[in-house]
Formats: sequence, C-alpha cells, structure tokens
Amino acid sequence: MSSIRDEVLAANRAYAANFGEKATLPMPPGRRFAILTCMDARLDPAKYAGLSEGDAHVIRNAGGRTSDDAIRSLVISYKLLGTREWFVIHHTNCGMETFTDEIMRGLLAKSLKTATIDAGGWHDTGEGPGSTEGAFIDWLTIGDQAESVCADVRRIRAHPLVPRDVPVYGYIYDVKTGQLVEVPEATRIGTAA
Repeated sequence: MSSIRDEVLAANRAYAANFGEKATLPMPPGRRFAILTCMDARLDPAKYAGLSEGDAHVIRNAGGRTSDDAIRSLVISYKLLGTREWFVIHHTNCGMETFTDEIMRGLLAKSLKTATIDAGGWHDTGEGPGSTEGAFIDWLTIGDQAESVCADVRRIRAHPLVPRDVPVYGYIYDVKTGQLVEVPEATRIGTAA
C-alpha cells in the first residue's frame, strides 16, 4: 500500500466523520450551471468559482476540451439534471500547449512509460514496447488558448443535442493570478438564442 493511498483514505475518514447534512443534498446542482474545465491540479473550480458541494456540475478532462464525452456529460447535465448555463474554462500554462498529436503519437509508439520534457521538448526515456494505437486518437492539443476556447464553445453551440437557449460562456483561468478572464468572442458564439 502506498503512502498516497493511506493519506487519501485517512482524509476520507475525516471528511466522512463530519458529513452531516451533505447526505440530504439533491442530485440536481442547486445553482443550475455546469463548468467544463481542465484536469490540471492547479485548478480548483470550487475555489475559483465559489462553489460548495451540490452547487454545480464540474466536468474535467485534459485541456478542458469539448470531447464527445464532455458533450455527453453536458447534455445529461441539462436534460436530466436541469443545468441552464455552461462555462468552458481553459487556463494559461496548460500542458496541452506543450505537444502536438504527432509528438504524442511518436512518444507512445516508442514506449508506454512516462516521458520527460526539457528545453528541447518531450523525450521518451522508457524502454519499449510502445503502441501505435495513439494514432487513432485526436489528442485535442491546444495551439492558442483563446482560439481553443472559441472552438470548444462553437462545438457545443453547434451540437444537435444542445438546446439553443443554454448560454455558453468562454473563459481562461490565469494560473498566476487566479482570475477568470473572459474570451468575448467565445461568449458571443455561445449566446443563447
């Protein structure tokens, strides 16, 4: 058993001991909105968006991108659980800006071990075998944050399962200041009809 596992289980025991009224929270989010954001450990949506348990849905993936699974979650959030507004929030200094699909595919083809990065870029330091299965995945990398927020909001807005009356807002979280900075073009694209 790792020390990380022990720490997580100890923290959970302390949390559960004072769970109290949280057991009565309803399934639908109380504030009726959802956030799609990155899985980056430096982002704490509860803190930067002022959330308490039960307030909102938070959907996270690498880059906070509008993948098929993110759209699936947003549609469920609206259709079955009543959210009425959505936020797409990317962030500065995102790891998804540090590689391309080709780089990721090349690294995976060499080995499945963790790669390293330095001033010269990404390097595979593991021994093989790797796999070419990475060639069949769109890694949804990011070249420009504002453009990626606009692209993700545009994909949500254009999706046939997304109602036109759901506003979708676009923001970039600044990891140096903690501020949410609006991407006006994304919010314009996401305007509800």
